[in-house]
Amino acid sequence: RAGPDPPGEREPAVIAAPGQLVLRLLGLGLLVVIVQIAAISQIEIFGANADLTPLVVACAGLLVGSLPGAIFGFGVGLFLDLALVQTVGMSSLLFLGIGYGAGRLRELRDPQGAIVPVAVGAAATLIAQLGFSLMQFLLGREVPLDPALVWQILVTAALGALLATPIYAVVRRWLLPVLPEDPRR
Repeated sequence: RAGPDPPGEREPAVIAAPGQLVLRLLGLGLLVVIVQIAAISQIEIFGANADLTPLVVACAGLLVGSLPGAIFGFGVGLFLDLALVQTVGMSSLLFLGIGYGAGRLRELRDPQGAIVPVAVGAAATLIAQLGFSLMQFLLGREVPLDPALVWQILVTAALGALLATPIYAVVRRWLLPVLPEDPRR
């Protein structure tokens, strides 16, 4: 048949997908911050703690694109700052950049290789750790500039690289029903 579809035949599917994506990202963000604060931050491995929040933000950015990834990163960072009662905006700024960068990688390249989540996870964790330390320093807070800080940053980045593949699989499985179309097509 020629002509436009009758109203109501295709519109609900187009309108429902962004709303469902927002709800799934909201649930994912709330869950990751609560699990990070309540459980993961209590476990110390080689003098450092794993940090799931930049991993989840980077994985979501890889899956949904730059703008939703940046918005998701900002929201997760804001919730984390408010939950930890720390300077509001520090984590938001870092995670906004991480989500945007991972989403931009998705839009410009074909991130289908098995090593991509590992590399992006390690980079996201390293950027978050270095950025947080730099912002603390710029705000005039005491930042111990010694080998212990370098060790903690490197171990946290290594833990991020190790956890990146399973975190990517979980985030992908959670977002798979509502993922947007590939922007390169």
